[in-house]
Amino acid sequence: MKDFMLLFLGADYGDIGLSPEEVQQRMEKWFAWHSKMEGAGILKGGEALEPNLVRITGPDRTVTDRTATELKELVGGYFIVSVEDVEAAKQVAQDFPDYDLGGTVEIREVMVFDQ
Repeated sequence: MKDFMLLFLGADYGDIGLSPEEVQQRMEKWFAWHSKMEGAGILKGGEALEPNLVRITGPDRTVTDRTATELKELVGGYFIVSVEDVEAAKQVAQDFPDYDLGGTVEIREVMVFDQ
């Protein structure tokens, strides 16, 4: 088995005008997907992320604070799943709840270093 990080990119729910009821319905889809992965024994962890970010870049360590409204697409969260290969990770990603909102899943294999 290999570990893969599924990164979720898309707009902030508040920025696209979802009502509280629509957000609740959307969250129920997220909880169902989470439960499905837990039941399959493949979910190793994951969290939602706050929409604001701080970026530090370059040799001068330039700090930039960004808000969700300044970004067209933000990383809203991630799951780490343990599956056979990238094809299996792609299958897990099929249940991502926000494809209909233009959301994206990036799949990255977690590197393992020998010590």
